Amino acid sequence: MIDKSKSSLSEVLSQIKDGATILIGGFGTAGQPAELIDGLIELGVKGLTIVSNNAGNGDYGLAKLLKAGSVKKVICSFPRQSDSYVFDELYRAGKVELEVVPQGNLACRIQAAGMGLGAVFSPTGFGTLLAEGKETREIDGKDYVLEYPIKADFALIKAYKGDRWGNLVYRKSARNFGPIMAMAADVTIAQVSEVVELGGLDPEHIITPGIFVQHVVQVAPAQ
Repeated sequence: MIDKSKSSLSEVLSQIKDGATILIGGFGTAGQPAELIDGLIELGVKGLTIVSNNAGNGDYGLAKLLKAGSVKKVICSFPRQSDSYVFDELYRAGKVELEVVPQGNLACRIQAAGMGLGAVFSPTGFGTLLAEGKETREIDGKDYVLEYPIKADFALIKAYKGDRWGNLVYRKSARNFGPIMAMAADVTIAQVSEVVELGGLDPEHIITPGIFVQHVVQVAPAQ
């Protein structure tokens, strides 16, 4: 019997070791798997490379992970915003590395990993600092930059509901990067508000099929 549902965050997260590369879902705090991140902090792992759209908000979630000193490098689109002071201080102090990737390229590179593509050509960034040292090519009269897939050891994502097979549905904008990140990691861990019985999810509403998910953990949302 296939049963990917787990009751213990620590049990599921314990497989993550120092130096791992982790995709973390979320657009700001929307869809960010805060409880999984808290569990990762408690685990005490170090030297992580984190791939996410942002570099943390306030002292919550991803910012909290940065503040704990767990992160070596951040790959993201928006490292600075009004409340990204944790990342800003660490970066200025030389305590964390940064790779900036335009948001569309970030999504394409993660998708490429999930789809098994070797690389993709994107027009975004051509002629800028972001294209330095990268292969470029003219295709049909337009200039492109070669971008390589972003794959990871783990993906930590947040969904609305899941079943024991790992099928997931999302709630509104919390969906964002979750589906493509689930495809691009060796191990995907999804936190959900509810694990339902098989058949409890409308097949037409399932966004991430269970083949891309290894663990589903039901967590109570933070108060």
